[in-house]
Amino acid sequence: QVPLVESGGGSVQAGGSLRLSCVVSRNIKERTCLGWFRQVPGKEREGVALLDSMGSQEYAESVKGRFTISKDTAKNTLYLQMNMLKPEDSGMYLCAANWGLCYGNGRLLAPAVYDDWGQGTQVTVST
Repeated sequence: QVPLVESGGGSVQAGGSLRLSCVVSRNIKERTCLGWFRQVPGKEREGVALLDSMGSQEYAESVKGRFTISKDTAKNTLYLQMNMLKPEDSGMYLCAANWGLCYGNGRLLAPAVYDDWGQGTQVTVST
C-alpha cells in the first residue's frame, strides 16, 4: 500500500481556518484523482472535496464557498484549505487517492472508487 499521511488538523473556534495537508509517498501526476473525506463516529464516511483527473474540483454542498482543494505535484502533496469553519465541520478528515482516471462530472465520488487512504487528521470546531 502507498501511505498517505495527513496533517494540519486541530481545534479552532467557529469562523477560523485550517489548512490540511496530505503527503503521498508516490508521484502525484496531473491526472491522479484525489479526494478528502470526513468521518464522524456513528455516521458514514462523507465526501468533502474531489480533484479529478481533469483537474475539476467538486465539493459537498455544505462546504462550497468555504473549502478549497488543491495539489502540489512537485511536493506530492494534496491540500484542503478550510475557511469560515463551523462546528458541523468537525470530524476526522482523510485523504484518498485513485491511481487511475476518475471524473466527477459534477459530483463527488464514492469511497469505493479510491485505492489508498490516509489515517486521518482530527478537526474540532467549537462555538
